[in-house]
Amino acid sequence: MSGNENKQNPVAPGADVGRGSTIAYSEKLWVPWWYWVIGAVGAFVCTAQIGFNRSPIWLFVGGIICYAVGIWILLAMSKTRVSVEVDPTGERWLHAGSAVLPASVVEKSLVVPKSAQRNALGRQLDPAAFLVTHTWIPAMVLLVLDDPDDPTPYWLVSTRNPEKLLETFLP
Repeated sequence: MSGNENKQNPVAPGADVGRGSTIAYSEKLWVPWWYWVIGAVGAFVCTAQIGFNRSPIWLFVGGIICYAVGIWILLAMSKTRVSVEVDPTGERWLHAGSAVLPASVVEKSLVVPKSAQRNALGRQLDPAAFLVTHTWIPAMVLLVLDDPDDPTPYWLVSTRNPEKLLETFLP
């Protein structure tokens, strides 16, 4: 699979998640396939270093440990989920990682393409902004908030399908 494809999630869009809510959009932000290749090569090199000029048991045990650590790191990097939940009242909620944002507090939204990602995360970044970003995701959405109780000016959320996310979250 290419790195730009959506992976299937255990919670599929349209699924009832309890309390009368349904998932309208769901995406898991997996690392690209070539990260797995780099991780395998790195684990192989570490295993070779551990087993160099030692008995074969060092090679075997070192390989198990190095590959287990590599897989754990890549899975931990891929744990972020982005989803839109619609509650029984019709309110839409964006779940980005462990954070939740209601659509009612979003004043403006826009797609941040890959070409503008560096500027959005560079000097123009407000230190009070909420970020759920990954460098391997090609685009982000910018959600400007209008909530007097929240000092956060905006959210930046990485997604592989920014138009679809915004269409689902803010129809």
